Formats: sequence, structure tokens, C-alpha cells
Amino acid sequence: MATEPDADADLMLRVRDGDVLAFEMLVEKYKQPVTGLVYRIILDASEAEDLAQNVFLQAYKSAATYQARARFSTWLFTIARNLCLNELRRRSRHRTESLEQFAPDSEDAVERPLPDTKTPLPSDDALHSELEQKIAQSMAELPEQQRTAILLCRRDDLSYEDIAKILGLSLSATKSTIYRGRETLKEKLKPYLKTGEWKTSK
Repeated sequence: MATEPDADADLMLRVRDGDVLAFEMLVEKYKQPVTGLVYRIILDASEAEDLAQNVFLQAYKSAATYQARARFSTWLFTIARNLCLNELRRRSRHRTESLEQFAPDSEDAVERPLPDTKTPLPSDDALHSELEQKIAQSMAELPEQQRTAILLCRRDDLSYEDIAKILGLSLSATKSTIYRGRETLKEKLKPYLKTGEWKTSK
């Protein structure tokens, strides 16, 4: 059964009917949340904005077939995550091909050093405390699914059911994924926290 459209879903229905201004309103509201989510999934600040623009482009292209069966934010973040997964798969294939190209017996393999994985993420410069830096680092080290689940869980407008739809998991699997992610973070952050509790809005 279709859920009652929220205000943003109503705007998207207007987009479906050709209202460009309604789409501009949605972009203005969701540009930062989408860009932030994309960055935290792909961990590449230089590509996050371009990929976020592709999210909105895909959303606009899908306007003709849009139906408000779920919250608009759920629908939009599902598009965002799917595009991020495609990008991660593309990078994984490219990385494999690159490693095969520069095998140990290749001269180029000696001359070209591997990327410095210890270089801080670009956003680390904006983090002012050791705890914030450690949280960001620990989040980045989580498996993508756990990281994305926890990021989505921080949004007050998304329920566990919404998060499950975005991840393509059952409700129980979603809760388990969030639990495992929190437990991993709690263990990593123990030396930096006064208590062992991982607080969340849900």
C-alpha cells in the first residue's frame, strides 16, 4: 500500500508534472545531505560533488515514472547509494587492472610508488579535536554497508524501515548491520570515550 506523500514527495510529484522550480527546491534542500552521504561512502572529496550532481540528474530523469510509495528522502538516498556502489565497483576493477599492469617484474612497478594510504582524508583538516578525527577515521574503516547504515541512522527523518529500503535489506538485517557497526565503533573509540556507550537518536 502506498504511503501518504510527505511534503518533499509532493514536490517531486510536481516535478513529474513539469514543475522545474519544485525540483530546484528539492536540490537546494538535499544538496548538502546527499553530498555528505556520497563523500562518506566513497571517501573521496574530489569526486563527491560530481557524483552528487549525478544523483540529482538521475532523480530528474526518473521524474516521469516517480510514484510516492515511500518518503522522498528514502527514494533519493537509494539512488545515491546505488550510484556510489557502482562507483566503488568501477574503482575496484580499475585498481585490479592497475595492479596487474604493474606487476613486480615490471620496471614501472619499481618507479611508481603506491598511493600513501596514511594521508588524512581532505575533510580531516576541518576536524578540530582528536575525538572527531578518530570518529571520522573509525567510520571510514567500517565496511561500506555498516558505514552507510550508521550515517543514515543519524538522520531523524529516516526510520529503520526507510534505512532497510535504501540498503536493500530486511528490517532485522538492517538492525543487525547497525548494531555490528556501532559495536565496532565503540571498540575503536573506547580509549577516547569516558563511557562505553554509543549514543544514537534511534
